[in-house]
Amino acid sequence: MRTDVHQMLGDLPKAYAATTDTGAEHPPRDDDDPGAMPAELRRWLVRLRLLEGVPFANLVADTELLPEESIRWFYLDRRWTDALVQGALSAGTVNSDDRVQLTAQYDAVRDELDTEERNYRRAAGSPRFEGKVESVSGFLLRSRAVSGWPGLHVRAFSVDPEEADDATYPEVDPRRMRLLRLERLAPAVLLVLFDGVPAVVHIEEPRQGVQFGFDVAATTGQLSATFRARKRDTFEDLPGAANVIDVPFRADGAPGVVDIQAISTELAKPSHPGTGAADGLDSAEYALQLIRFPYRQVFGDAEGPTGNVPIKTVFQPRIMYADHVAQTFVAMKDPR
Repeated sequence: MRTDVHQMLGDLPKAYAATTDTGAEHPPRDDDDPGAMPAELRRWLVRLRLLEGVPFANLVADTELLPEESIRWFYLDRRWTDALVQGALSAGTVNSDDRVQLTAQYDAVRDELDTEERNYRRAAGSPRFEGKVESVSGFLLRSRAVSGWPGLHVRAFSVDPEEADDATYPEVDPRRMRLLRLERLAPAVLLVLFDGVPAVVHIEEPRQGVQFGFDVAATTGQLSATFRARKRDTFEDLPGAANVIDVPFRADGAPGVVDIQAISTELAKPSHPGTGAADGLDSAEYALQLIRFPYRQVFGDAEGPTGNVPIKTVFQPRIMYADHVAQTFVAMKDPR
């Protein structure tokens, strides 16, 4: 009698799972409950699934793939992260019995991790989220904005919100999609992972505190900036090109330092009526002219007659891996 070894190795875990409690019948009810694995191991594997501890070189193979002032959108291949977890768990196997037991347990382990991912960034003491994370997408942002504003706000939506720019969106808003990870990997590199594929993403400067600023012009060799004068009584921008003021800089060997006194003199001119600077500016009136609202960059907004490219197309791969490998090896064999 011949034994099909491959079939036997495939049937052994199934037979073992049928006679063993894998933990799938008893999912954890809180963060410290054991299920298919101890709670501490579950938390570590969730962090691994969300790419914590994965070397950056394995995420971005070459610096040219993430140049300065760029953003790159992606989605996670769950087969890749499953293999990552399997590899981590296999480190504890010694013999074939251990491998059979691990194979029998793995379906329950994977289901438990799918649910635990959604609870990873949950606020302490809040109810646990139910359901599994089906797909994970995200982006890598390399920009001076990341180092300049370490507390950047990132919000993802399943639909385009209709509220005004000053609207706030609580975490419980059903249109918001959960952030699975939000972390600076380097001073100017931000990694964000979403629970699903969003329709619209907002990246916004933090709103805490008071911010002053100008519109920096894209010139070569010399720094230049402008700002629009405001009406003192209503805080509205004054219309017309005449009310766009060139920012004066000090000429005493301090490049980039604004000449505050020169700005006050410019605002007091009759060509800028309504600023209230004619009789002098106190500190509050000066702040009124220079304060700037946080900037918000919106990705996926489909405004306009034809609309932009739907954001879901950004996550569709354009290069077939098999074709790429085949072409590469053909080129290596036949350099002609």
